Amino acid sequence: MVAHAITARRAGVDFDALYRAPFAVLGIRTNGESLAGLDYLPLDVAPAEPSSEFAREVIRQIESYLADPRFRFDLPLEIKGSEFRRRVWQVMCQIPPGQTLTYGEVAKRLDSAPRAVGGACGDNKIPLVIPCHRVVARNGIGGFMHTTGDRETGIKRWLLAHESGAVQT
Repeated sequence: MVAHAITARRAGVDFDALYRAPFAVLGIRTNGESLAGLDYLPLDVAPAEPSSEFAREVIRQIESYLADPRFRFDLPLEIKGSEFRRRVWQVMCQIPPGQTLTYGEVAKRLDSAPRAVGGACGDNKIPLVIPCHRVVARNGIGGFMHTTGDRETGIKRWLLAHESGAVQT
């Protein structure tokens, strides 16, 4: 297990598994029996086997989503954030696969502002499971993970295409 901990360490972060998905290597962080974080790492990061049965279950559910984008995650989550952020994340979880809402539409539901919603989306520590990729700009895809970089928005585009049936996995 010590060798595994070294293998699953990247940029000072310990991961309980590193899973290669078509769009990124997913750095999975758990806290006991809850999912605490999911990082989108570059595809050249080496995968690492799960260090626990719970991390193995996280991977099983990710694989189920990749096989069927209508799959609903059923994992206990360690959610840390302000009451406002939690409300934004709750709205994101209500958006069905294959559909999107704009930052403004989410803001209207919460009597807030689009920029504040964007900040909450970017602060989401459990993307994919809390589907922040389903929130887009009024005139395009918008940002992803606090950036508009090609790699990040490419992941968002892949996820949206997967959910709309445009990607074959």
